[in-house]
Formats: sequence, structure tokens, C-alpha cells
Amino acid sequence: MCGILGFVGNKKGISAEDSVRVIHDLFLLSESRGKEASGFAGNNGSEIRYLKTPFPAGELVQSAVFEREMKSLFNSNNANITLIGHSRLVTNGYEHDNINNQPVVKNNFVAVHNGIIVNCDAIWKKYADETQISQLDSELIPTLLSRFTREGNSTLDAVKKLYAEIYGMTTIAVLNSETEELILATNNGSLYYTYDDSKNAFVFASERYILNQLCDKKYGIRFSKENIKHLEPQSLLAVHENVNAFEFSFSSPNESYHSPKRNASVAITEIKENISNKPIPKNTSFEYAFKQIPEVLLDVIKNRAGRIAHLKRCTKCILPETFPFIEFDEKGICNYCNHYKPLTFKGKDAFVELAREYKSGNAQHDCLLPFSGGRDSSYALHYVKKELGLNPIAFSYDWGMLTDLARRNQARMCGALGIEHILISADIRKKRENIRKNVSAWLKRPDLGTIPLFMAGDKQYFYFANLLMEQNNLKLSIMGENMLETTRFKSGFCGIKPNFNTEHTYTLSTADKIKMILYYGKEYLLNPAYINSSLLDTFDAFKSYYVMTHRNINLFDYIPWIESEVEGVLINEYDWETDPGTQTTWRIGDGTAAFYNYIYYVVAGFSENDTFRSNQIREGLITREEALRKTNTENNPRWESIQWYCNTIGIDWEKAIKIINNIKTLYP
Repeated sequence: MCGILGFVGNKKGISAEDSVRVIHDLFLLSESRGKEASGFAGNNGSEIRYLKTPFPAGELVQSAVFEREMKSLFNSNNANITLIGHSRLVTNGYEHDNINNQPVVKNNFVAVHNGIIVNCDAIWKKYADETQISQLDSELIPTLLSRFTREGNSTLDAVKKLYAEIYGMTTIAVLNSETEELILATNNGSLYYTYDDSKNAFVFASERYILNQLCDKKYGIRFSKENIKHLEPQSLLAVHENVNAFEFSFSSPNESYHSPKRNASVAITEIKENISNKPIPKNTSFEYAFKQIPEVLLDVIKNRAGRIAHLKRCTKCILPETFPFIEFDEKGICNYCNHYKPLTFKGKDAFVELAREYKSGNAQHDCLLPFSGGRDSSYALHYVKKELGLNPIAFSYDWGMLTDLARRNQARMCGALGIEHILISADIRKKRENIRKNVSAWLKRPDLGTIPLFMAGDKQYFYFANLLMEQNNLKLSIMGENMLETTRFKSGFCGIKPNFNTEHTYTLSTADKIKMILYYGKEYLLNPAYINSSLLDTFDAFKSYYVMTHRNINLFDYIPWIESEVEGVLINEYDWETDPGTQTTWRIGDGTAAFYNYIYYVVAGFSENDTFRSNQIREGLITREEALRKTNTENNPRWESIQWYCNTIGIDWEKAIKIINNIKTLYP
């Protein structure tokens, strides 16, 4: 999610120059967690001045406003200074309107927040007498803290009451204008801090690696890696302005701690200045309202569905005659069924034994878990934590097509399980522009083989997974790769025959990789619109997916994937959110899936749903009749998701659908 950061120092032991360099570097190092907005609040003992801006942290720290405010902060008469900062990944509320950026300020509290409060609507209803002034779930933090302290609670007790109310993943840093302290709190452990005792300086950030890098830099202030502390899940930390720190768990008594009160409440002042004159690109994912589907489009789908229903299909699975390289024997059974090798599993005991080798035996993290927020990775996170007793770091790569539903489910899982979540954010505006260019190029010359270009931007998560393992000294990465999701048709539409001996969805032989490169090269020559700024991103995607070593162990090589069990655990134990626009729980966190599956369905007569259900038939998990019944529903267009996707990347959804509907179909 977002990155939060901060600095506390006594000016007698530190220079202004060193302190500003530390703060500057903290912002730059935290930018990978969110590049869509940024802000800070500085407390000089007599005033809290805060700035929020719809520009990334890198631009913030280069601005004249930042330089001036840092000088003002360190030239104040007070001996102690405190600063909190934020690097935003947008989830709720336009970043163009600064009221939706952070820090969030209400009454006497100033806060920065990393995570999502998934039950925020219910809480606002519960406290209906409170006024909501933004679209941020984060606004609840100062709202409730202010309310609870007015009721007579200490700041620490107010924080504990806050966490008792909220559901989801939440890490905060809070300044109170009436006390001389900074409060840090987390329910999933995404917070680290370190200090220099000799200089009376303290810093915190959302990841250990950020502080590791800070410790490697040379300042007059010397932060030590040995002093880096992890604020454990369900814990809070009170840091006085004189850099004394007191840690509590949410369940521990705090009678011995009393918030140091000021003689008088300090003023809270917003700095209302632009740090840049550049235009702010709009986040169109929020400019979205579902539009009624024209009858003519509904008639097209009804007509296509009738024709698709008459396709010849395998008598064992449900793959149709339009599937790439499909062949039927005298019994009507396809070659994909005849060559299918039932999945074998190493067993839970083997996984337990494997996990034992990597268990840290203490509070340290012992593995990485790539975490999309989809059902398979969510179940894997549950299983690794609850069944194996491992302490993973959950990792996500947000390339601009991770839906808010997926983010909310990530927050549910990590908050409930107390799991640190590292989210690496791409330049989302740039990524979405690259998608727009490739989709626009594709619409000029539609070809089923080049549809994967729409998803090229997400494949770098393999690169970042390897990088995070190195940064966090982890030797084990556990994926929830469901082998029933193997599709084969995407490479098949590039002219690559199926290899029935592959182990993973990303496995291709060297010859097939060359064939794929040549296929795409031909398409690029025939359609020069593909030659755009996305080329480098596409090349990196191919390298990350097909060339780079994937250092993952797959949970579902050891235990079977059972749909009812996966869905039951997630929905019943974690209140995992589903999409009201479809009956399936598959691909609902992926903003691209509804669009590309619409293309495959109306042009080729099948989608990913058909391949998934066919694999389930082969494994004996469902009957052919049940698979046909499910896909008849699952292949219905997810119109709302399609409109969101087109609007988010900046293309006209109706024009796109009309072009797709005019493509010559692979069936009569």
C-alpha cells in the first residue's frame, strides 16, 4: 500500500543539514510504495505545519516549498522537532483534490496511514454524528481518535479503541497538537524504526529495507542496522519529542504511561501552495459510473451465445472445435484430454518438512509470498500462516490494473493474519498509458495472438519477487499457483503447439520462445502502432516471465486445490469480498480479465473459464454437465468491469466493443 515515514530529533545533537538529508532520502526510498501523491507534517513545538500534494515524493523533495519548510522547521526555537511523511498509492478519493491526500487532519490530530479500512462505511454509519469531509477511509483515524480522547481516554487507549473498531490492514503515524509525542501503531507489522542514541535521532519507515539503505548512507547522524526494530503486529509505540520511546501491545496495560501534555495546544496550519506548475494527469479509475448497455449489444451477445452453443465440443471436457490445435479422436475426445496427466501432490507432510528448514524460530520473517489478492494467493497466505506456522512477508506488484476489490481483500487478509505487506507500485499513470497504446494498436488490427500485450505490464512482479528475497535475506518464496488455470490457448493463437509436459503456466521451450518472438515481430511490422513507448516494458515483461529464473515453491504442488474449500475459508473466515457482477471468484481482482475474456468469447467461442472448468473435469472435480452450466453463466460479459477497464486506460468502451463484435469469428 502507501509508504509512511518519519523523523524525530533533538537539535542539540544533530545538524539541520544532516536531518534534512535523512528526511529527503526517506521520501525517495519510500516512493516505490506509491507514486501518485505525497505530503508531510512538521512539528516544531509551537506549530504543526503540513503540506499535501498530488505529485510523487520525488518531486516534493525537489521543490522550493519543501526546502523552505525544512529550513523553517529546523530554524525554530524549539529544541525538538518531529516530522511524518506519506507517499501515496491511491485507493479512495481523487488525488487531484488535496482533501483526499495525506496527512489527514481533524481537530487536534494529524495522521498518515498505510492500508485500507474495509469497514469504513459501516463505521461512518455507526458514528453518524461525525462529519465526513473527504472520500478517504483514512479520515476515520483522526475522527475517532479525537472522539475517543474527548471521551476521556488517553491517546494510547484511544488508539487501541480505534483498532478495535476497524477491520483491514492499518498502520499509522499520528501527531497530537495537545501532547509532546508521536504515536505509531500497526495491526500487521508494516513498520520499522531505528535510532542514533548519541545524536538523539529517531526514524521510521514502512519496510526494513528502506532503513537498511538509510543506514548505508553517510550522515553526521549514524543509524545502525543492528538497532533496526520491527513494530510487531498489534503493537503501538509512543515516541516523545526528546526521543524516548515506549512500546505496548494492544492487549497490554498502560497505567505506567501518561501522555506528556503541552502547556498549550500548538496550532495546526496547512501550507496551501503548489509545488509544481505541471498539469496533474487525472486518475480516470475514479471517473467511473456504469452506463446502461445498449440493446443492440445485448442482442449481439445473445446471438453469439446461440451460435457458440452449437459448436462441436470434446465429449469429455468442454473445449470447442475453435480451440487452437485441438483434435478429436473417434470417441470425440480431444487431444488435450488424451494427453492430460492427472496432477500429483507431494503431500502436506512433505511441505511441513520443507517449511521446517526455513522456520526462523522467532519473530523474524522466514519466507516471501507473492500476493495478488486473488483467491489462490489469499488462500496460500492463510495456509502458510495458519497451517504451517510460517511468518511470511506478503508481496504485491501494483501495475495499475489491481482492482480496489483486490486491494480490500489484501487488507482483510494481512490485517486479520498480522502479516507485513510490501506493495511495490509502478508508475501507474505511465503503465496505464502503455496499456492504452497497446489496446488502441490492437483495435486497429485485431489478432488473438497479441492479446497478452494488454497484460505485459504485470509480469515484472517476478523480478521484484526475486529482488525482495535478496533485500530481506529470504531463501523461500511460496506461490499459490493453481495448475488448473493452465490455459495453453494464448500461446496457441501465436502458432505454438501445446507442450503437454510443461510444469508451469510460464514454461516454453527455447524453440517456442523464439517462435513467439518471431510471431510478435511480424505483428509489430504489420501494425506499426505497436511501436510505441511500451516497447521496453513489453520486453521486460517477456524477460521476467519466460527468461528469468522463478525462485518459487508452489503450495499446490503439495496439496490439492479444492474450490469449495478455498472459497469457504476465505469467505467464512475473512469476510473475503466477491464481485457482484459475476458468480465466479476467479480473476475478480484483475482489472484486465473481463475485457480480454470478452474478446476470446465473442471471437473464438470460449474463454479462460472453459479451460479452467475443463481441467477440473479431467481431475474429476466436477462433471461435464456442471462445467457447461457454470461457463454458460461465467462467460456472460462483465459489463461493469469492462467499462471500468476502458475508462481507466482512456478508451471509448462502446467503440472498442463494436470493433470487437465486427471481428470475423472462428465459428460459423
